[in-house]
Amino acid sequence: MSKYERPFDKLRANGIKDMKQIGITTTVPIEVLIAAGYKPVDLNNVFISDPDPERLVNIAERDGFPINCCTWIKGIYGVAMERGIDTVLCVTTGDCSNTIMLMEVFKLKGLNVIPFAYPNLPDTSDMQRTVESLAKTLNTTVQAAEKARKKLEPARSLAAELDRLTWRDGVISGWENHYWLVSSSDFLGDYKEYERQLSEVLHEAQGRKSYPDDMLRLAYIGVPPVFAKDLYHFVESQGARIVFNETQRQFAMTEEGNSLAKQYSAYTYPYSIFDRLNDIIPQLSLRRVDGVIHYVQAFCHRGIGDIIFRQRIDLPILTLEGNNDYLLTQHLQTRVEAFIDMIKRRSSSRGDRHLRFSRVVASKVKQSRP
Repeated sequence: MSKYERPFDKLRANGIKDMKQIGITTTVPIEVLIAAGYKPVDLNNVFISDPDPERLVNIAERDGFPINCCTWIKGIYGVAMERGIDTVLCVTTGDCSNTIMLMEVFKLKGLNVIPFAYPNLPDTSDMQRTVESLAKTLNTTVQAAEKARKKLEPARSLAAELDRLTWRDGVISGWENHYWLVSSSDFLGDYKEYERQLSEVLHEAQGRKSYPDDMLRLAYIGVPPVFAKDLYHFVESQGARIVFNETQRQFAMTEEGNSLAKQYSAYTYPYSIFDRLNDIIPQLSLRRVDGVIHYVQAFCHRGIGDIIFRQRIDLPILTLEGNNDYLLTQHLQTRVEAFIDMIKRRSSSRGDRHLRFSRVVASKVKQSRP
């Protein structure tokens, strides 16, 4: 089995089929799900790793989903229908507004739907109550979920090491960084298998030669793209590499708290874009980033946030929109190539620019929340 395949068939062969599957529509406190005896399955990851994702989208469109609806939503629906997943935890606040109607269609189809809403603000007390409510709904306890959090710590530590080896040591590619961090939303359906596979990757990476120092260093912000593998490989073919994956890193929660309430309050994705900026801007400086790729999904409200990113980030930004093209189109390739070429031709030296950038980091962070 390739290290880039999701191991559901292997898990079934090992008897894990007896665990109750629960689909999730984005990152949630999976520690609570595990404590309740569920095996979380991130429907997004199953969809986009399918050899033929368009087939799953077609399932949704045949059932009436409109053409101008988010591809991720249709893919999630297709996965649930094709795989017979009968219980889905739908995030109604802190992710995609379309999930609310997706949840209603799931109910129509007879699925057991459990709504989950992140607090409006990243407040630890509010998150504690949210976790308690979810635990009660799933007939488990916060204490049991905290034990599950401890069990996941080794996997999250490995993800943090992978991230350091990406930006600091330069021996992990942007694609590998994306894949392993985004997969931490459900840990491939088996956190022990995730640990084993990722440990092998990290061990092998120790013997690699580092990327050249003169390669441009880019950041990727926004939701994971539908054309991820193609994007990361094309960027490297143009003499640049991605050293920061914003949302994917947030999924992995590499900076763990000492409780679920603290851990999921520090998780920036469900909250204000200004909370995200308080994470993004220091990371751009720390990782010596030369430019930013901001991905937006077609028909998604998060695309409006591009206005704010361009006002608050003092670096060149390329905005890419994706819909149902699972490979980079020629048009997108041309835009990425031109963006990288523009940065290469910038007159200011790397040292001067990074010194200038570091001076604005503190003020930008202070200004992030109105």
